Amino acid sequence: MKNLLLFSILILSNMVLKAQTKKSDLDVNDKIDQLVSKLTLEEKAALCSGRDDWSTQPVERLNIPWIWVADGPHGLRRAPATNKAGYGDQLPATCFPTASALSATWNLDMVNKVGQAIGEECQAQNVNVILGPGVNIKRSVLGGRNFEFFSEDPILSGELGAAYINGVQSQGVGTSLKHYTANNVETMRMYNNSNMDNRTLHEIYLTPFEIAVKKAQPWTIMACYNRVQGVYGTQSPYLLTDMLKKEWGFKGIVISDWFAVVNRVEAMKAGMHIEMPRVSGVNDSLVVEAVKNGDLDIAVVDGLVKEILTIVFKAKALEKEGAELNAEKHHAYARQVESEAITLLKNKNQILPVTKEKYKRVAIIGEFASAPRYQGNGSSEVKPTRLDKALDIIKKEYGKDIKISYAQGYKLSDDNDTSLIDEAKKAAADADIALVFAGLPLQYESEGIDRTHINMPVSHNKLISEIAKVQKNTVAVLTNGSAVTMPWINEVDGILETWLGGQAGAGAVADVLFGKINPSGKLAETFPVKLEDTPSFLNFPGEQGEVLYGERIFVGYRYYDEKKIEPLFPFGFGLSYTTFEYSNLKLSAKKTTDKEGVSATVTVKNTGDVKGKEVVQLYVTDNKSTLFRPKKELKKFAKIDLEPGEEKEVTFKLEARDFSCYDGKREMWIAESGEFTISAASSSRDIRLSEVVALQSTQQVPLAFDEYTFFSEYWKNKQTRALLMELVPNWIKGFTGEGKSGYNADFPGFMVDHPMIKYPYITNGEISHAQVMELVEKCKGFTYNP
Repeated sequence: MKNLLLFSILILSNMVLKAQTKKSDLDVNDKIDQLVSKLTLEEKAALCSGRDDWSTQPVERLNIPWIWVADGPHGLRRAPATNKAGYGDQLPATCFPTASALSATWNLDMVNKVGQAIGEECQAQNVNVILGPGVNIKRSVLGGRNFEFFSEDPILSGELGAAYINGVQSQGVGTSLKHYTANNVETMRMYNNSNMDNRTLHEIYLTPFEIAVKKAQPWTIMACYNRVQGVYGTQSPYLLTDMLKKEWGFKGIVISDWFAVVNRVEAMKAGMHIEMPRVSGVNDSLVVEAVKNGDLDIAVVDGLVKEILTIVFKAKALEKEGAELNAEKHHAYARQVESEAITLLKNKNQILPVTKEKYKRVAIIGEFASAPRYQGNGSSEVKPTRLDKALDIIKKEYGKDIKISYAQGYKLSDDNDTSLIDEAKKAAADADIALVFAGLPLQYESEGIDRTHINMPVSHNKLISEIAKVQKNTVAVLTNGSAVTMPWINEVDGILETWLGGQAGAGAVADVLFGKINPSGKLAETFPVKLEDTPSFLNFPGEQGEVLYGERIFVGYRYYDEKKIEPLFPFGFGLSYTTFEYSNLKLSAKKTTDKEGVSATVTVKNTGDVKGKEVVQLYVTDNKSTLFRPKKELKKFAKIDLEPGEEKEVTFKLEARDFSCYDGKREMWIAESGEFTISAASSSRDIRLSEVVALQSTQQVPLAFDEYTFFSEYWKNKQTRALLMELVPNWIKGFTGEGKSGYNADFPGFMVDHPMIKYPYITNGEISHAQVMELVEKCKGFTYNP
């Protein structure tokens, strides 16, 4: 009885809480409606632009507050005031590893906690919305901003983006998912048109945004600078209204990238809420004029303003007074994050880790060891609360029983100066192992410019080669935000990719090098042997304002698989100090439907003698499809932690979307009936186990026939074939053998591989143009089961 009474009280309390929540929502909505009714047209127009660089527009007479937005995404770049740019004088904040490093962790929980930490720092510095994450696809290795984006794969990008957003927003701080969409080139980004077909747009470039919106509901989305399919991202009704709001159910507001707006009135019609920053009063006056002359419906303006105020009041209600920035705690966590991002690419003869048993003298070579590059160039630059240096940490934490020497090796101020190499060779020759810190200097990767090549500086490449000549135990320790070539790959025994590791990255590098941490990073992008191997080589960065996405859906590993090109290192690749064995891949069913889906379970065992983490990747292959599809596509992944000898089962649930491709003509996702191969893998080129499932689709898919559909297509379909028999029986009889019906007609391919619009003259007038169009109309109600 006591338990029953307690249960009843809990239910009643929950009902009251829900009722209060609903009432609170109603109160806010009523308040917003009242405010909108009191706003002047001029005030409404002003609310749809920023107040200055970093704040929204307030209306003091109605007590409408402003909120603070600030750059991200791997840390907070908060200017000293909202009307200051904040470059060089920004407030200190924790600089976490950049997105290219975060993605290499493949760890959603870890990325979520990074988001939480950044959200806490936003609260401490009175920031309401941080501008990030960036889920744009790494279409080309030349992308100047690749360090700020997650991956070449839409699923990985979207899942990481959702994890980050949920982390930040759990702290009462909003995010701005960016840059929506197909913002994949920095060259002429204010005008370039991302020219692609609908299928490519949906499968590759919209998917990460869709995942993030549906799984995390960011408070804001940032519209891009570029044009997409000929229309500016800031004024595309298809992107901002049809997809975002109607298809995906986005509840927040759209803000422009800074100075991205071309036509403010058209942008508002399309569904863009706020132009950032405030540029002048001119655009506000254009909005007012457009409403007065009937070019812009006031209802549209009111709707945008209501949604803006909803976010503003939400942000203000969730502000935390007295929040503090826990710099030491976050610095320690940044080191932990980077330790999982570091990716071991080569470890011949188990050259790593460095232990006192194997190596008594260690040469640290390269200026990056004493002057670290830890983040990218551009608007995402964070002023760190402190900055660790690898040389200092190695000496302090790992130099007790090992003799450490150092040589600069190159000058970061001069890429071509090789005068320091001889000195470095002497240091390497006198040691038992050489750790060469090299990579890309800051100016090589930046917002606003693209790379023209993917080579490291001459001095860095030559240094590695020359050191390898005098020291058989040479490890290249790379610092870079995206892929580089490695002409010396066969000359060294070890390669450690450390990315741009943030302010605490140096400590993580030391931890991995000396074996305190077992590396578990995996590549979120393919490393090519040479630039000419890359999918977009002939179509990047575009010309005369047009960027042709000629590789279509074959981005990254999809392209290398299809072309059978061996990459330098494949997508999903990364070594460990231990080994993992995959076994017992099981599917929950051998036959299923698109509605039921299927579960895949695989067992992974740590077969080495040290604790380690493995990223289990699940790929799906459509064995026979109507549309041209990639050899395989990543659909699920999980990172697991295993003690030596330990094994764990990992289960993935595959649903209809995981088997589907986007039909650009029908504008819908379609899962066709047929056999699909499910593969458990350690990388995109290391498939461990595979099983086949037969999928029966229950979808009713429209035929999508029109006057330009070939006669042969109409003939293949039972329903439309009957209509053709009625419309052109005499013409069909000309291809019917003796004793056979019209349904057994034997058409020469040339005669029927023409669009229906031609058949008034092909049939010598047996069917008219009007009848062709009537046929098209009748077919609109027909479906087929794929």
